[in-house]
Amino acid sequence: MEPLFIFFLLLCNICEVFNDVKTSDIIEETGVKTAKVGQTLTLRCSCQHEAVTCFLWYKQSLGGKPCMISKRLRNSKEAIISSVYKDRFQVVSGPEEGLNDLIIKDLQPSDSGMYYCVVLEFNAIEFGQGIFLRVKAASSNSQLPVQQSTLTPLQIGDSLNLSCSVSAEPCKGEQSLYWLRHTASQPSLMYPSAKSCIGLKNGPLHGVNCTSNLELNSVMSSDAGTYYCALASCGMVVFGEGTNVEILVHSLLVYFLSVALAFSIIGLLVLSFLRHKLKAKLCLSCKGKENNTESLHYAALDLKRVEGQQQEDNAVSICVYSRVRSKKE
Repeated sequence: MEPLFIFFLLLCNICEVFNDVKTSDIIEETGVKTAKVGQTLTLRCSCQHEAVTCFLWYKQSLGGKPCMISKRLRNSKEAIISSVYKDRFQVVSGPEEGLNDLIIKDLQPSDSGMYYCVVLEFNAIEFGQGIFLRVKAASSNSQLPVQQSTLTPLQIGDSLNLSCSVSAEPCKGEQSLYWLRHTASQPSLMYPSAKSCIGLKNGPLHGVNCTSNLELNSVMSSDAGTYYCALASCGMVVFGEGTNVEILVHSLLVYFLSVALAFSIIGLLVLSFLRHKLKAKLCLSCKGKENNTESLHYAALDLKRVEGQQQEDNAVSICVYSRVRSKKE
């Protein structure tokens, strides 16, 4: 039974070593970054963790799947760029510093999307929080701004209801509307959303106006963050300024959690103290067993017979032995 326990203990230690890289170890830009068509942009990323064996970049367009842009081994200076991105994308590497910056030249509206810096450690893959790149076209100044609703702080369990209105130029193809959530501690998430669009033909307004609502029931603290409304249309993305969603924790809940935490800490301290006392007692018992040897004490008595009794000798020595067992407590 003991060898099996040792095996599982070693297995757990190996798993901890193999899964040591965390999202927080990846140093990168997050949130939303805006650039103009034709510019050259650098997305910063680095990770100095020793367990990293490979660096990658992924791009996820609105409504699309993540696609690999580049792949580079940690000790290699050259990165393998996918054929789709090879013309305008470049990776700046620094094996010693764990550097893995992505350079995009001659930005195009189609470059808009979520970019993830990814590290590989043995057989585990870890995504960074990601950054959303918004590429503005030259004609975007003629569009109406994205209008998002403001929101008061919510309590845990409340319902979240966000709305936005987006105006864009008319174009062929499907126009998709999304909500993007960004937080400081979690990777960004995209929520596809149903939209209602109408044509704008009156006066100076020409194009399409789309509205969308985002509803979340029974919000939790993890739903907090900044929510951006985005319309993918005409090969570009029309982006909102974002709505900050704050989730307040009820004071009574904080009190109960604090009390529970205090009792947990006290319980751990008591258990630790009892464990220490039990261990000390067992050690004393072990020492007692080691010293549980018999000590023999000898006493010699010299007896003389009373006068009048027959004596073979003048004095007879009788030796009486007494055994006394001593035990150290």
